[in-house]
Amino acid sequence: MTISSSLNAGIAGLTANASRLASISDNIANSSTFGYKRVQTDFHSMVIASNGGTYSAGGVRSTTQRIIDQSGPLVSTSNPTDLAVRGRGMLPVTKVSELNTGNGDPQMLLTTTGSFRTNADGLLTTESGLALLGWPALPDGSIPSFPRDTSDGLEPVQINVNQFSGEPTTRMSLGVNLPATETDSTSLGEVQELSVEYFDNLGTSESIRVEFTPTVPATGASNTWTMVMRDTASDNAIIGEYTLTFDDSRTAGGTLATVTTVAGGSYDPATGSVIVNVGGGPIEIDIGMIGDNDGITQLSDRFAPVSISKDGQPVGNMTSVEIDANGLVHAFFDTGITRTIYKVPLVDLPNPNGMVALDRQTYAPSPESGTYFLWDAGEGPTGDIVSYAREESATDVAGELTSMIQTQRAYSSNAKVIQTVDEMLQETTNIKR
Repeated sequence: MTISSSLNAGIAGLTANASRLASISDNIANSSTFGYKRVQTDFHSMVIASNGGTYSAGGVRSTTQRIIDQSGPLVSTSNPTDLAVRGRGMLPVTKVSELNTGNGDPQMLLTTTGSFRTNADGLLTTESGLALLGWPALPDGSIPSFPRDTSDGLEPVQINVNQFSGEPTTRMSLGVNLPATETDSTSLGEVQELSVEYFDNLGTSESIRVEFTPTVPATGASNTWTMVMRDTASDNAIIGEYTLTFDDSRTAGGTLATVTTVAGGSYDPATGSVIVNVGGGPIEIDIGMIGDNDGITQLSDRFAPVSISKDGQPVGNMTSVEIDANGLVHAFFDTGITRTIYKVPLVDLPNPNGMVALDRQTYAPSPESGTYFLWDAGEGPTGDIVSYAREESATDVAGELTSMIQTQRAYSSNAKVIQTVDEMLQETTNIKR
């Protein structure tokens, strides 16, 4: 009966608008929730075939969808581990409760922002109980290859704030000037000594003692020195001995002319360095290339360590942690060391809106969202990671209030339809009287 279909259509209209009001209420309630993605309710008409010149109302059906790919504005904070994604991609996280149970691998969830701080176990977690996931770095700071289509390689990012760290010395450069007058036949031939500190594999301070002995000829000047290197970690054993001769020409006076290896690693003229073995392993020492005045030179009448540099650091305490735009987690130590300890990828899916929405602004991949892939932040289709920032709610309060007015009017109109149908049915009933 046509009049009955009008009643059903009115009821369907009430139900659909009530559903829309529920989504509007949720959006407004979360207008201050960081990382909240608004819910959108759409209406779809239902058509029932008519015959005999009559029309039956089909009513309306409502569907809701969370617009996950719509981002809110970013705001700055004072916490270096407050993270937000600028552009496409999501941060991998997991529930701390699942980590505590230890029942298999925890489920990877996705979010676009979070305020992460270390908990009692050193894990970077949010107040809502989400732990940040990342790939662990090797001791040298490099990130090994991990599978990109699965979360098997991801681990909770754990920061040991009481960690000590040192960095052994593997390379040093000697910029030393030797007195040219010491190789004259009239000189006393004094030995020039130099001690250069280095750090072994345990962060202990050791030294390479370098002795420069001039060759004093009977007449004239030899422009020749013997360089002997000793290692304090090896009971002052000789680790290298070299004969250095210097150019005395007008164009290249004072620069190295030849380097002859007596003991230790051979001199490489292409790099101007020698490799010597100290107690903890090899160290490359740059003494300068032939004809180059940046290494060891022989000028004037003074012995001067002009420029001595080396890598490596003593043992130090961790002071802070920061995450850069490419997702690299850097640990800073009070000795000046910066060490990469994790890398946080960004997860991308073909249809982010098809994910399953969970509480705490997290989402789980589903068949509707498509297969996910773990990208390096800033590469491929993904954006970058912004530290000292949070993503605000994607709710537009003004727009939601406008939609609320429209929904209220539509609900009242559908209620009026039901009231009208009731009056018409009453008139139909009165026909019998």
